[in-house]
Amino acid sequence: MVFPKGGTPVAGEVRNYELVYVLRPDLDEEARRAKVAKVQQVIESETGGIETTDEWGSRLLAYEIDHFREGYYVLLSLTLPADRVRNVEERLSMDEAILRYQTVRVTVD
Repeated sequence: MVFPKGGTPVAGEVRNYELVYVLRPDLDEEARRAKVAKVQQVIESETGGIETTDEWGSRLLAYEIDHFREGYYVLLSLTLPADRVRNVEERLSMDEAILRYQTVRVTVD
């Protein structure tokens, strides 16, 4: 998780985030949809909310990950209590179908 300007999470404070994750390219359409739904359930179970889901589709990776040269990219805009982000990331890291993920806090001007 990346915090701009050295910010730290405050318990219970709801913030805006973007989460991008890369799924294994060998998942069929049904399995891919199930994984996207599962990630949304993980966020909602941590009292988060999904604002938008943008599936970018299959793209080449900059480098090989787990013997894959491409992955299926998904971008989520979400709201989540600051102290729950780490829980979501821990659950994503345990899923073998997710090759990589990155959570970034979005600042509202």
